[in-house]
Order: sequence, then structure tokens, then C-alpha cells
Amino acid sequence: MRPFAFQRAGSGIAALSAFASSQQLPDQATQYLAGGTTLLDLMKLDVTRPARVIDVNDLSSGRMGRVELSDQGLFLGAMARMADVADHPEVKRHFPMIAQSLQLAASAQIRNMASLGGNVLQRTRCNYFRDVSYTDCNKRNPGSGCAALGGVNRSHAVLGASDQCIATYAGDFAQALMALKGGVEIASAAGQQLIPFAQLHSLPGDTPHIETLLAEGDLITGFVIPATPFARRSLYLKVRDRESYEFALASAAVALDLDGSRIREARIALGGVATVPWRAEEAEAALHGKEAGDSTFQTAAEAAFRTAQPRVHNAFKIELGKRTLVRALNEATALTL
Repeated sequence: MRPFAFQRAGSGIAALSAFASSQQLPDQATQYLAGGTTLLDLMKLDVTRPARVIDVNDLSSGRMGRVELSDQGLFLGAMARMADVADHPEVKRHFPMIAQSLQLAASAQIRNMASLGGNVLQRTRCNYFRDVSYTDCNKRNPGSGCAALGGVNRSHAVLGASDQCIATYAGDFAQALMALKGGVEIASAAGQQLIPFAQLHSLPGDTPHIETLLAEGDLITGFVIPATPFARRSLYLKVRDRESYEFALASAAVALDLDGSRIREARIALGGVATVPWRAEEAEAALHGKEAGDSTFQTAAEAAFRTAQPRVHNAFKIELGKRTLVRALNEATALTL
């Protein structure tokens, strides 16, 4: 790990001010530190090389560390720990998908440390990105190429990829936020704003190194999940090579609003198969107003992967993704509320 300067911020204003001050110095790449479960890994691998690290953990004592439930919905502070939210009884009852997506992520030790804000910003687990001996990585070294295109790409994306990058977004919590119409609060020098979570991440296109719309110094302060008719009939299904401490090969975040057996509204997000948290709008449209059942669900699954682009080693993800979605829809339909 390379040497770096360390600073602690006691408030959101102090964090933004410290970041702005550090950027006035030459060659001062700066990073915020919360749980550190992604940042420290990447610093050890020499993928990320900040000259200054600003610790924002003291912000967890205020609103950024809270979990608040009201008639309007759920607020989750960005500094709330994954384990605390996954185990929160009201979150498990009213927003089960949120709790499940966090419970199925990482290991118990990591969930105890990792913050929600850092979790949605975690970087890809693409081996070519995380191993600096590979120079061809447009995420790490813009314009250098993508070694995964002709390399071992079993874990890579079949949705949302480009000819510049096929790295998969690795998180789970983000899919739940997508499916439940979540919003993300962002603080910057210009003030605070709330945007739909679906707008946070950027498709790779020709600029894979630009992963979110966050500007330098922007700080995620929380997440807002509205109360909706489908929030309780929701679940997160994750399929992986082993049962714990493993990233998804395919996952489905499914929420349904049913009128008897008729689907009034469906919300679907897919993980493990796309370059960003992926909302399956075509699948949702295929379910709207239809009778719940295998035939309807299979049609929706076909729609979800109609634009998929397989590579040499990851073609299996298309069929796996379809089966994962059909299973998740069946399980959500069968839930007793």
C-alpha cells in the first residue's frame, strides 16, 4: 500500500470542506473512508492510489447513521451498517427485499463494517480490473482496451456491456433500491439533492472509467424508499457458485402488487448479469395486467434477456438469469402477507 495522508471529518460540512481543500493541492487524489471494505482492498492491490483519505465514520452518530420508518416509507442513512439494516425487524417486515439483499451479501464480518453508501459504490470484481499487471483495462486505464473481451469472462456481464467494457456490477443492495423505486440523497458544495437511485450509475459506453454521476467530493448521505403497494411482497433471490461469501452469477429483485392472481404492477431488477444495477422494464411490461403463473413468468424472463450479448464463457448466464427470474416471481407470488 502506498503512503497517504489521513484526516477525520466530524460532520458532513467538514467532510466536503476537507475534500475541497485537498483538491487545491497538486496531484492530491482524495477518497472518503467509511467501512473501508472496498477502498482498502483496492489500495492494497494498487488499483486505487489516494494521496489523502478522509474518514467520515463520525457522521454515523447523526442522521447518516439512522434507520427511520414512517408512513411515507423508509430512510436509510448512508453510514448505517449493512448488518444493522439486515437485522432491523421493521425493515424485514415492511421491506423484506432490502433486508435480504444485505443479508445475502459478503460475510458477517464485512456486513458489520460495511456502510450502505459505500456498498452501492463498490467497484467491479473483474480480475482484469483488480490485477494491475494487466494493462488493458479501460476502467482503470482509459483507452487501453478491455482484456476481458478476449480473456476469461465467465463472471462478466451479458446486459449493458459495450465494446469498451463488460465488467459486472457486483452489488446486491442496489438491485433492491432499483426495484423499490428508491432515491439517493447526495450532498455537495452546492447543497443537497435527492435523485432516483436508477440515475446514479452510468453504463460503460465509451467511458467505462466514469461509473456514477457523482462529481468529485460528492457525498452520499442516505437513501429514501417510498411506501408502495408492492414493498411487502418483495424478495431478493441470489444464485452463486457457493452459498456464502460469494458474488451473484445471477440475481433477481422482485416486487409484486397483486389483485388476486392478476398482476397490477411488477418491479424487477437484475444482478450478476449486467454492468450496472439493471432494471428489467421489458419484463415488467410483460407482466402488467397478466395472470401470475409459469407461462407469464417465462414470457417476462425472455423479455428481460432479449438484448443480452453473451461472450465465450458467460453465455450460460442468459439461461441462468431467466430461470432465476422465473423462480423469484413464483416465490414472490406465493408469499403470505
